[in-house]
Amino acid sequence: MTGDTSPQRLSRPNYGSISSPPSLGPQQAPPGGTNLNEKIPIPDAKPGVFSLRKLWAFTGPGFLMSIAFLDPGNIESDLQAGAVAGFKLLWVLLWATVLGLLCQRLAARLGVVTGKDLGEVCHLYYPKVPRTLLWLTIEVAIVGSDMQEVIGTAIAFSLLSAGRIPLWGGVLITIVDTFFFLFLDNYGLRKLEAFFGFLITIMALTFGYEYVVARPDQVAVLRGLFLPSCPGCGRPELLQAVGIVGAIIMPHNIYLHSALVKSREVDRTHRADIREANMYFLIEATIALSVSFFINLFVVAVFGQAFYQQTNQAAYNICANSSLHDYAKIFPMNNLTVAVDIYQGGVILGCLFGPAALYIWAVGLLAAGQSSTMTGTYAGQFVMEGFLKLRWSRFARVLLTRSCAILPTVLVAIFRDVRDLSGLNDLLNVLQSLLLPFAVLPILTFTSMPALMQEFASGRVSKAITSSIMVLLCAINLYFVVSYLPSLPHPAYFILVALLAAVYLGLTTYLVWTCLIAHGATLLAHSSHQHFLYGLPEEDQGKGKTSE
Repeated sequence: MTGDTSPQRLSRPNYGSISSPPSLGPQQAPPGGTNLNEKIPIPDAKPGVFSLRKLWAFTGPGFLMSIAFLDPGNIESDLQAGAVAGFKLLWVLLWATVLGLLCQRLAARLGVVTGKDLGEVCHLYYPKVPRTLLWLTIEVAIVGSDMQEVIGTAIAFSLLSAGRIPLWGGVLITIVDTFFFLFLDNYGLRKLEAFFGFLITIMALTFGYEYVVARPDQVAVLRGLFLPSCPGCGRPELLQAVGIVGAIIMPHNIYLHSALVKSREVDRTHRADIREANMYFLIEATIALSVSFFINLFVVAVFGQAFYQQTNQAAYNICANSSLHDYAKIFPMNNLTVAVDIYQGGVILGCLFGPAALYIWAVGLLAAGQSSTMTGTYAGQFVMEGFLKLRWSRFARVLLTRSCAILPTVLVAIFRDVRDLSGLNDLLNVLQSLLLPFAVLPILTFTSMPALMQEFASGRVSKAITSSIMVLLCAINLYFVVSYLPSLPHPAYFILVALLAAVYLGLTTYLVWTCLIAHGATLLAHSSHQHFLYGLPEEDQGKGKTSE
C-alpha cells in the first residue's frame, strides 16, 4: 500500500478506502435535501486530551439515533414485558440495549472512516439484484416503523381528548403534524437536534413521573436488572424476552446512524482525527442510549408493579371505583390475565394513580410518536439516496412513507377497535425483528474489511461479538416464525409465507456469503466478488458502480 510519508495521514491505495475528501468549511443543505447534510465544525483542543467542548460539538447524532429505542413499538413491548413477567426481564432489556450500542458503534465507525453511509457503501459493493432487494426490505422496515408511530400518536390523541378524537381521526392528524415538524428542518441542524433533545426530555419526565407514583419495589427492580434469570417463566415470558430484543434493535436505525455522523467536520486524511471522532461518537451514543434505557426501564417497572398478574376483573373493578369509571368497560369481566397495550396501559395508570397519570402517559406517548416519525423520515431519505442515488424533496419522501403507513392503519382504526390496532403494533415488532439481518449483516461485512476500513476494521474480539449478535438474531427470528405459523388464519397463507421465505432465505444466504468473504474466507470468493477482499478500484469508487 502506498501513502503519504506522514504517520498521521491515511493512505490512499488503488484498492480500498472510499473515504470522501475532507470538506472545506461549513456546507449548506443541497436544494430539496435536508439540513442533516450540514457540516458542524469541531473546535480545536489540545491533542490527546478529553474536551467537553469537543464532546458537545459531536453531541447530536447519538440522541437522534436513540429515539428509535423509544418509539411506540418499544413502549408497548416494555409495558407488555412488565405486565407478563414483572421485573424478571429487566436484565434482557439491559443487555438488548448493550447489543444495540455495539451495532450502532459499528454504524458510526463506518460513516466516520469512509465518509459514506451504509446505504451508499451497499450501492458500491453489492450487485444490482441483491442491492435492490436489500433496499426494499429496509423500506418495508421504515414503513412498518412509521405505522407504529402513527398508531402510538393516534392512541395518544384519543387518550388526551378523553375519546372525543376517534382513532381514525388521530391517524389523519398525523398527516398534518408530520409536515408541520418538517418546517423545523429549515432552522438548522443544531436547533433540530435541540428539539429532539426536548422530546426525549419530555419522555424522561413523563415516564419518570409514572415510575415515582407507581413506587415499584426497588430491591426487586435491582434483582431483575442484574440477575439474569427468570424463575417460573414459560412460553409467554420467552416471547416477551424475544420481543424486547426485536423492538430495541431497529434495522433502519443502523443506516440512519451511519449517515448522521457525517454531519460533523472530520478531516478523514488524518488518522488521529478519525480516531478522536470515533471516541467522541461512542461516548455520545453511550450517554444517549443510557438515557433511553432508563426511560424503557421506567415503563417496564411501572407495569411490572401495576399490571403483573392482574386479571381483567381486577382491572375492571379498579377503574369502576375510580374517577375514570367510564373506561372500565374496556376490560372484560372475567378472571383471565389482562392483555395490556399502550391504550389500556394509560387507562389503568389513570385508574390507579389519578387522571393526571393518564394524561401524562399520553403526553409521553405523543412525544415518542412524533420524534420517531421524524427520524424515520430522515432514515428513508438517506436510504433512498444511498441505494438508488435518488434525491427526493423532504415533502415527497414523507408523502410516500406516510401514505404507505396510514392506509392500512386508518382502515384498521375505522373498521376494527383499539385492541386490533395494538395487535397490529405487536405484529410490526415481529416484522422489525425479521428484517434485522438486512442491516446487521451489511454493517458486520463492511466494518470487517481492512481494504475499506484500513486500521479501523473490526478486530477479532469485535468480530466475535457482532457475529454472536447475528446468530442470536437469527435464532430469535426462527423462534418468531415457528411461534406465529400456527396462528395463520387460512392454509392459503402458507403459500405466501413460503414464497416470502424463499426470497428471505436467498437474500440472507447471499449476505452471509459476502460477509464470510469479507472476514477472509478466500476460498468462497468468486471473481465477481473479489472487491469484498481487496476493495474497489478507484474508477468504480468515482462512478459509484459495482459488478452486476
